Amino acid sequence: MPDKRMLIVDAEVVRKVDENRGDLSCSEFLTYLIDGRLEEDTVKQNVNQNYVSKEEFAQLEQGIKELLRNFLEFFLSYGLELGKQPQDETFKDLSQKLQALGNSDNRAEKL
Repeated sequence: MPDKRMLIVDAEVVRKVDENRGDLSCSEFLTYLIDGRLEEDTVKQNVNQNYVSKEEFAQLEQGIKELLRNFLEFFLSYGLELGKQPQDETFKDLSQKLQALGNSDNRAEKL
């Protein structure tokens, strides 16, 4: 048998409970309200964890740019170490993109 306690509340609160509890006992109704509120708070916490803040997104963006820049540097230096002299437009395009990424990172750091 569950332990029972007495809860002292304002008469207005008791009136609201009695008006809205329907066939439930006062204890069942209060348990229902408390459980519903706790579940609602848990759902709100879970929803907030599914999103990324602006700061986290900016860090991700900078990380991706850095990774791309490192990849391009590796690709270019690897091609140069093989002894091939780049004569086509692809090398020039990649070199310009690498320079542009370097410049955009410098501007972002100054802000």
